Amino acid sequence: MAGILDSVNQRTQLVGQNRLELLLFKLRGRQRFGINVFKVREVLQCPPLTSMPKSNAYIRGVAHIRGQTISVIDLSMAVGGRPIENIKDSFIIIAEYNRSVQGFLVGGVERIVNMNWEKIMPPPSGAGRYSYLTAVTEIENELVEILDVEKILNEICPVNTEVSADVAAQAQGSMQKDLGERIVFIADDSAVARNQVKRALEPLGVTTELAKNGKEALIRLKEIAELDCKNDITERVGLLISDVEMPEMDGYTLTAEIKADPKLAPLHVILHTSLSGVFNQAMIEKVGADDFIAKFNPDELATAVKKWVHSDE
Repeated sequence: MAGILDSVNQRTQLVGQNRLELLLFKLRGRQRFGINVFKVREVLQCPPLTSMPKSNAYIRGVAHIRGQTISVIDLSMAVGGRPIENIKDSFIIIAEYNRSVQGFLVGGVERIVNMNWEKIMPPPSGAGRYSYLTAVTEIENELVEILDVEKILNEICPVNTEVSADVAAQAQGSMQKDLGERIVFIADDSAVARNQVKRALEPLGVTTELAKNGKEALIRLKEIAELDCKNDITERVGLLISDVEMPEMDGYTLTAEIKADPKLAPLHVILHTSLSGVFNQAMIEKVGADDFIAKFNPDELATAVKKWVHSDE
């Protein structure tokens, strides 16, 4: 597997072009799954695992890799399947999400494919494994499922969504005053992530509206600007908080589309992403976003919202 990530160094060239690279893998059967290569540090044959008493049932153990102790999550179990067998013949994908590093135990790793986000579609609605998907796509006439890793991680170690008392006290009154009747718009393909942002902001008196991807958000923002605004979108929407990775249209492309539309261009945009290891200041500036925050710190989020809402006044 040493060469499977040889193209990772070139992956930043895809950012801002509504494209991504997917690392394809399997769990127990023939079904293919995908993970954005941007999240992946390395792929390796599963090393010996040390069991941890009282750990979550989905954590098969910890691995000691390059001086770091990493929890290894059985992705098959995490989405409701049976445990992956023959660990020594399996692989782990070392990935970084939400400011932390995890290992995902998978049955096999295939290759990297270059995709356009327009080919990445929202998943079918339903229970079971489908509830753990953020998107699906088709490769070689077969369905590839893209897992909602944020949901999986939140079930294993729930994220705190409460803003601290000090930050809440500073933000609440001023935020309500600056926003007035305006809303904060949230675009994210993960239902867990959307609700985390909503729960963090609503106690501060912030009214939110949610969209599941960049295309849906752009259509809705244009609709609001056309129907409800005399001059521009900021009459009704005080701020957009957008994920970067989303099916059909990613956050970079969404931001660029907003800044190219005269009625939407004044809207401040915060990119809020689990891509914590790849802060790309040049790309943020290129598409015209105002801020970049790694998920998920409710105090940082509330402080940034307060800053950019207030800057309109």
